[in-house]
Amino acid sequence: MSAIEIAQILDATYLVAIVLFILAIKWMSSPSSARRGVLVAEIGGALAVAATLCDPQVIQYKWIVVALIVGAAVGIPLGMVKMTAVPQRTAMALTFGSLSATMIGIAEYYVGYPHVTRFGMGEISLEVIIGSLTFTGSLIAAGKLQEILPLRPMVYKGQNFVSLSVLGAAVVLAIAMVVNPNLALLFPVMIAVSLFFGVLLVTPIGGADMPTVISLLNSYAGIAAAMLGFVLDSKVLVIAGALDGSSGFILSVIMCKAMNRSFTNVMFGAFGQVQAKTITEEEPRTVRSASPEEAAEILAAANRVVIVPGYGMAVAQAQHKVRELFDILTRKGVDVAFGIHPVAGRMPGHMNVLLAEADIPYDRLLEMEDVNSDLPQTDVALIIGANDVTNPGARTDTNSPIYGMPILDVDKARTVMVIKRSMSPGFAGIDNPLYYMDKTLMLFGDAKAFVGDLVRELSAVQGTPQEASGSRVAGD
Repeated sequence: MSAIEIAQILDATYLVAIVLFILAIKWMSSPSSARRGVLVAEIGGALAVAATLCDPQVIQYKWIVVALIVGAAVGIPLGMVKMTAVPQRTAMALTFGSLSATMIGIAEYYVGYPHVTRFGMGEISLEVIIGSLTFTGSLIAAGKLQEILPLRPMVYKGQNFVSLSVLGAAVVLAIAMVVNPNLALLFPVMIAVSLFFGVLLVTPIGGADMPTVISLLNSYAGIAAAMLGFVLDSKVLVIAGALDGSSGFILSVIMCKAMNRSFTNVMFGAFGQVQAKTITEEEPRTVRSASPEEAAEILAAANRVVIVPGYGMAVAQAQHKVRELFDILTRKGVDVAFGIHPVAGRMPGHMNVLLAEADIPYDRLLEMEDVNSDLPQTDVALIIGANDVTNPGARTDTNSPIYGMPILDVDKARTVMVIKRSMSPGFAGIDNPLYYMDKTLMLFGDAKAFVGDLVRELSAVQGTPQEASGSRVAGD
């Protein structure tokens, strides 16, 4: 087979891989086709890797095999984590991907030195800057999500000025190297400054806003991959990276809108600051609690129940028990739906993934805009480990750090029940006035255990909601 024929086959393989990547993005936009999207993305990635390995320019496979073995040794355990650790695993995946892109860019510079062109230097500089800041930013995000680092925002006076100055310094160094690519001493300085900017980028972010940060870092990693494609003259890398970068960017914008955040603040500002509170000046407030028996009686008497999952459900690994609760309520004639906030959990789509794992029907998962219109006619809103996304203070308290953030209007339901370990605040570090309302019942305990108790009690409750008309519903 001639070199031309081999090149044509490789190009055709890359084209098929690119088409599969595009279809994967399309199919992953819907829960019903997401698994198909993941499968075709895996096939596309495998085809691209296979085509690259078959390229005649690859003359030795020794180090490639070593890298595959090392990568598999790290990647397999990293992928077999609990669902609660998926956000930090995702951040680590972005860390490794951006580090790989950065190191290849560095290698390309030193291999080509001193014959790197100005245009080539511009490509390498952009790729290395974006890859470096994504590497350290993702590492900091993973540390926060794993709670190795404090989840609270780390802020200081003049922070934005410092951050933008550091980024500006990296850009100035890049321009200097484009003007004279042989200024090799500036190259490691540019890398160090970019790495430092990645730290400054994420440390001001609080835990409540980490889903948006993960989405944005994913966009940066895609852009770094696209720039690497230009450096290596790889069309498949350019297109795959552009798809990843653009989709991550669009998702970040959507999530900023869902959280009422400024997109520029997400990129440069400390938008997750914790509100200072003086608890001693507040009047003591009481909460109403209920036992599993009482909560089961209320649920059995309801006609419509909306379940609102949050990170507490993920921590307790309660999604399968929630499925049992869904099944038994449905059998009793109760209309059950799930209200999903765009930023519930610690990564985009976290709650959707958990509930899909438990085989909750897709048509029962309602977005915030859809479920909010139904909540005033809902008998019971059952909140499982969600805090800030249900905080009515976001609508009324102008001093709240989450003021203006769209929330699930659970306080408009006839009865609100909250499964929670304690009265501790959520990621934003603020109290939730929902817990003190007369219509709210606090169900204290581990989410998995308490939902299991509800299932057992409901199994013992006879009849349908219509037959159980004597049962009470709090707030009626």
